[in-house]
Amino acid sequence: MSYAAKSLVEGNRELIAFRIGDQEFCVNIMSVREIRGWTPVTPLPHTPSYMMGVINLRGAVLPIIDLSSRLGMKPAEPTARHVIIVAQVHSKVVGLLVDAVSDILTVTDDQIQPTPEVSSDLEKQYARGILSIDKRMICLVELGALIVETESEAA
Repeated sequence: MSYAAKSLVEGNRELIAFRIGDQEFCVNIMSVREIRGWTPVTPLPHTPSYMMGVINLRGAVLPIIDLSSRLGMKPAEPTARHVIIVAQVHSKVVGLLVDAVSDILTVTDDQIQPTPEVSSDLEKQYARGILSIDKRMICLVELGALIVETESEAA
């Protein structure tokens, strides 16, 4: 039995953890296409404030979203240390600017705790749960709720 099949049978999930500021977040590894270094973007007019612009990714136009800004945090000021997580969201491919990728996690469903009731409605929309691993609190982000189909078509 392959590793992927064994993981599914056991109910394990693989997640990619990343940092934005002092906080850690994670997304399902199955939505991640690649991780690449920061590339300057070409801004587009009349886009949401968190839409940084677009880059050329092997001949395809890739919209880049400042995930920090999209999550209601301070907008990023990209440096060479930032990375872009290229992810499949709905039927589109988008780039998510984050500070750094920190880990690949294998977790079981029972390790994912529900989002606290004190969270805002916006946070409940994108936060699918909280992981407490090795004294770290990591928010599981649902990209499908965070990036709506029409926004991913903005580019």
